[in-house]
Amino acid sequence: MTAARPGLVIWDIDGTLIPADLRWLRRAIARTYALAEPDVVFPAARVHGFTDESIVVETAVTSGISQDLAQAGVARFHNELARVMSEGEAEMARDQPAYAGAAESIAELDKLGFVQTVLTGNLRSAAETKLRVAGLDSLLRLDLGAYGSDSQDRLELPAVVADRYLSQFGSPLSISQTVVVGDAPNDIYCARHAGFRVIVVTHRMKHSELLEHSPDEILDALDPDSVVSAVQSLTGAAH
Repeated sequence: MTAARPGLVIWDIDGTLIPADLRWLRRAIARTYALAEPDVVFPAARVHGFTDESIVVETAVTSGISQDLAQAGVARFHNELARVMSEGEAEMARDQPAYAGAAESIAELDKLGFVQTVLTGNLRSAAETKLRVAGLDSLLRLDLGAYGSDSQDRLELPAVVADRYLSQFGSPLSISQTVVVGDAPNDIYCARHAGFRVIVVTHRMKHSELLEHSPDEILDALDPDSVVSAVQSLTGAAH
């Protein structure tokens, strides 16, 4: 990184910047596979922290769809998800507002020169809609981000960010100055897989539960001062 870019902060979205809500996936899956919404059954252990495409296939199978038909429906799911989210923007604004401190944390990191993007299991279209409706998109470099539409395997997404960073800036990102901010064990595993530092916030899991997965920092809320302090400490950018 350079003095103008002291580090890269990669945000998870659901459960980190905004509350997680499965209604959009449920509606889109129901339409994709001609299921009634109450008949959509999410797999118990493969939802939070996984990519949308992998969730869709697993959920369809759990809901009684054959593996072949489940996989064949992924392309249609993209269109159905975009449609249900477009139809539900007012509902989304009401029920999934940004967590307290999210916008302020992003703004403070931006003032300090940190490049910020996202790594999420959401399809890119869904991620962009959620962030725009929550008012969080203006300072995030979404062109650098990695999304569930880039790969069904979340562990492949850090390499997508690295490739896009290199393409945009002409130099490789510094692994030691890259921090993921998430809220779930899979965020921690994904960051560790890439060699990134990782901060988690206790929006959905207890401090003690997250501690078992050994993140670098655990925050109880997105207090801007605490977020900035943790990011600066982990990237060596503290003054």
